[in-house]
Amino acid sequence: MTIEAVLFDLDGTLVDSAPDLVHVLNELLRERSLPPMPYAVARNEVSNGAIGLVKLGFRTRCPDSELGGLAERFRELYMRNICKYSNIFSDFNRIFDVLHDNKRLWGIVTNKPQAMTDALLAKLGIDSRPACVIGGDRLPERKPHPAPLHLAAAELGVATDRCVYVGDSPNDIEAGRAAGMRTIAAAYGYIRPGSDPHRWGADAVASHCREIVAALATLDATLR
Repeated sequence: MTIEAVLFDLDGTLVDSAPDLVHVLNELLRERSLPPMPYAVARNEVSNGAIGLVKLGFRTRCPDSELGGLAERFRELYMRNICKYSNIFSDFNRIFDVLHDNKRLWGIVTNKPQAMTDALLAKLGIDSRPACVIGGDRLPERKPHPAPLHLAAAELGVATDRCVYVGDSPNDIEAGRAAGMRTIAAAYGYIRPGSDPHRWGADAVASHCREIVAALATLDATLR
């Protein structure tokens, strides 16, 4: 048994999208005449999506009943600014080449809505490269539920126990483990203060994306 496919979370794992997302949050705050959020603070909330960022930015300055509307406005602003400053993390082009050379498929499983995901990948010029892309609204369930990962494995035609999932949040590792996949924690991603990726239960931890290739080799060796 060997690793046949590698699945990646998107924001904070494959793509450094925080510059755009924090920019949009501050645009929304400016619309409401509120002070901007420091980048270093907001960056680590990116993995929690529009609602998480809006809650952070507005804190107690709006009732819960308004969160949905603010999150929708956030998404509108983001679609207009979806790839002004975002880039794939360094070394990922090499990682893609290594996966190709080893005849391993790769794909994306994210809680980001499908339309936003597709638009971002197109802007980055990598939309034709993944073998599957599972957005957060493809199914009723979202990570940490394993269903999106099961769907990705089915679309790839690969058994879940021959897949590895790489993500930068505890929910990613929980989803991967529940799906029966090996997991790699992306410790270089958007990690909340006080959260330790070494305690998430992942099979490996990559402190930089360049370490993913070595982690895959180690995991592959344990399966042989």
